[in-house]
Amino acid sequence: MTVPAEHASDPGLVSVVIPAKDEAENLAILIDEILRALAGRPHEVVVVDDGSTDGTGALLASLRAAGEPVRHVRHERPCGQSAAVRSGVLAARGAVVVTIDGDGQNDPAYIPALLAALDAAGPSVALAAGQRLKRTDGFWKKHASRFANGLRGSILKDGTRDSGCGLKALRRDVFVLLPYFDGWHRFLPALVIREGFGVTHVDVVDRSRRFGRSNYGIFDRGLRGALDLFGVWWLLKRRKRIPVVSEIGGERA
Repeated sequence: MTVPAEHASDPGLVSVVIPAKDEAENLAILIDEILRALAGRPHEVVVVDDGSTDGTGALLASLRAAGEPVRHVRHERPCGQSAAVRSGVLAARGAVVVTIDGDGQNDPAYIPALLAALDAAGPSVALAAGQRLKRTDGFWKKHASRFANGLRGSILKDGTRDSGCGLKALRRDVFVLLPYFDGWHRFLPALVIREGFGVTHVDVVDRSRRFGRSNYGIFDRGLRGALDLFGVWWLLKRRKRIPVVSEIGGERA
């Protein structure tokens, strides 16, 4: 069941959304790093357990029992990274949502910089996107990603060098407006621009995975990404003008 998006957002709260499938060992370290990075600032961590069969549930239950601001949103069966990100955003209570991959390769130490960049950019900018430096991925994954980002940038012209970085900070009210499809999370800069908002960027340094292997592979990205790319291009072409909306006269007494 999809978590409803109609609840009001807390303007002072930051929601960190982590899509994760069988990442219990990495999550144990990652969540602690997130809590320390956001110490002194109201926050929640929403882990979207994408049908995990490892110890993810037990780990999250222990953190909740210890009083940590951690929530466990579970998919009954694996639905993919895009669906997990969307479930987390819909469940999030904060006005700003930060996304971060569950494998630990994204460093939570950059979250404050993303939030500061989004705040400094003002309300006309809805997304602060991480862009990775010194990639730690293997040869094929690294070069496939470089090719995909170059092709995407030349077609969508979203001004983003690395749209696949999991570290992003986005205003939730804009997030829930974006059209959803599998692969959607890799095109957030272009989709945000389509809604009439700007994008700012923060350079981040990736880390090596500590445990396990990727559950969201290069094969899926390569074959489906081309169709997704032209689908997003079509969406951009089909929106000719962003309306400026105002209500005349206000509500009746």
